[in-house]
Amino acid sequence: MLSESGNLYFQALALLAGAIIAAPLFKRLGLGTVLGYLAAGLLIGPVANLITDGEQVLHFSELGVVFLLFVIGLELKPSRLWTLRHAIFGLGAAQVLVTGAALTGLIVALALMSWQAAVITGFGLALSSTAFAMQILEERGETTMPHGQVSFAILLFQDLAIVPLLAMVPVLAPGSATQQADPLGNFLIAVICIGAIIAVGRYLLNPLFRFIANTGAREVMIAAALFVVLGAATLMQFAGLSMAMGAFIAGVLLAESSYRHELEADIEPFRGVFLGLFFMAVGLSLDLGVILNNWLSIFLAVPIFMAVKALLVYVLARLFGSNHNDAIRVAFFLPQGGEFGFVLFSAAAAAGLMGEDLASELVAITTLSMAVMPLSVALGNRFLVNRDSGDEIEENFDGAGADVMMIGFSRYGQIAAQILLAGGSAVTVIDASADRIRSAEKFGFRIYFGDGTRKEVLEAAGIRQAKIVAVCTHRKETTDRIVELIQAEYPDIKLFVRSYDRVHTLKLRSRGVHYELRETFESGLVFGRRALEELGVREELAHEIMEDIRRRDEDRLHIQASQGLAAGNDLLLTRPVTPEPLIKPLRESKRIDLAEGAAAEPASEPAE
Repeated sequence: MLSESGNLYFQALALLAGAIIAAPLFKRLGLGTVLGYLAAGLLIGPVANLITDGEQVLHFSELGVVFLLFVIGLELKPSRLWTLRHAIFGLGAAQVLVTGAALTGLIVALALMSWQAAVITGFGLALSSTAFAMQILEERGETTMPHGQVSFAILLFQDLAIVPLLAMVPVLAPGSATQQADPLGNFLIAVICIGAIIAVGRYLLNPLFRFIANTGAREVMIAAALFVVLGAATLMQFAGLSMAMGAFIAGVLLAESSYRHELEADIEPFRGVFLGLFFMAVGLSLDLGVILNNWLSIFLAVPIFMAVKALLVYVLARLFGSNHNDAIRVAFFLPQGGEFGFVLFSAAAAAGLMGEDLASELVAITTLSMAVMPLSVALGNRFLVNRDSGDEIEENFDGAGADVMMIGFSRYGQIAAQILLAGGSAVTVIDASADRIRSAEKFGFRIYFGDGTRKEVLEAAGIRQAKIVAVCTHRKETTDRIVELIQAEYPDIKLFVRSYDRVHTLKLRSRGVHYELRETFESGLVFGRRALEELGVREELAHEIMEDIRRRDEDRLHIQASQGLAAGNDLLLTRPVTPEPLIKPLRESKRIDLAEGAAAEPASEPAE
């Protein structure tokens, strides 16, 4: 039988193994790491019973949310946060009040519980999961986009709203006159704690980090970063506020510090580990017994409250100025329940507002809604229109049709188009970005608005006249869809494709595209060659070295195509070498090529 410490190590190993297996697998399947962590937690806990105390793990792993808010704060300067004030206190407040009131009214109308419990339930379900929403936004690289900023503003107000919501619990509970705490005293404590964090952050943190940095003790800098985050979080918890809110304030105060990037690098590994642990803990804490006993009500409640919430968030976002696409994205990012719902429902049960069974059922509903959030985001994509903004641009293809059709007119496409135009070739360019089209038209380019993944758009743009289709889109998923469509419908057309990375290159080659090029490969070669020349290497020799690296890369691609991505590593240069042994293989390969071609005499070597 395992000792207590042995059992702890076993649990840690089980969680690490689950994360290592599930997260990459679900990421590879296109389902995202969040769903992978959830599935791992569900398998380890409720299914296999390897870990039975999921609530304890969940409580500990909430540090992931704390670290996440600190990192977000580091990226938000106070001036930038000030520009979000209308979204935070306008749209954020409206979302909590309107959604909470609507869900409360729905519960009361269906006579599911007392009105006091309905108020706590409605407003508890109105809160969303900061951890889930921000993690998915980060994975998609959308935190700085308009819908990402709006989503963050709403989540930030929700974190603030937990304070008055918790204060409502003793007021609504039976015998509240004797149980009610001193609201004025609590408010003063909260103000003092926030003031203390601001004062310390403004006057003490930068000198502290400067002193530690001068000592050169790297590990002490990491310890100081953790101390600041956890100290601010603990102080806010003492004030009855959210721990994550304290970490966020500390991050904002350090956003303009010269040590911001180092702090972010120090905290990032802890954020990633604890946030993954948090998602796994949500899966661990699922009570399958409660779900099985109340499966019908739970599986009805989850889609109903998520649909109501998504609809109201969409309407409110539109009323506050978001376009259709942004409002849809926000609505489908935030329909789930949140981690603060666990705290609120537990407090309500402890105060006698609702029974333990009802609180467990609400926790299960909240957890299940968080589990299906990645599916909610995928569903929201179906409601997006094929425009980057709310402005209308008609699909008008008058005059379209040329030897070259270019799909996508980002910077990569613009450079390639210059070469084609300089060579006297006409180019038909189509792009799905209204903003990019307007920008290009200012410089005199003639491009057409259209979605290159639709066959009717390609037909209207004259694809049957094209000899070459240049796919220059910057998202590999979009690129793959276009390549698949053209190869299926127009197999005789030559495809020149912008590749995203090495894996994408191998995928495109396996599909048989006529030509592909990684978006950064050639520029990296030229950059390295010019750096060599600046260091004193002769131009001819630097060029020959560059060509040797190009040949090595091509040979490695051929090996990887047949033996897998891990093959061909011996062709990589990982240590400095002298030019002579580096260019020797190139000279030998030239002789072999000439001999095999039975051409002429061996090519002369460049003079040393």
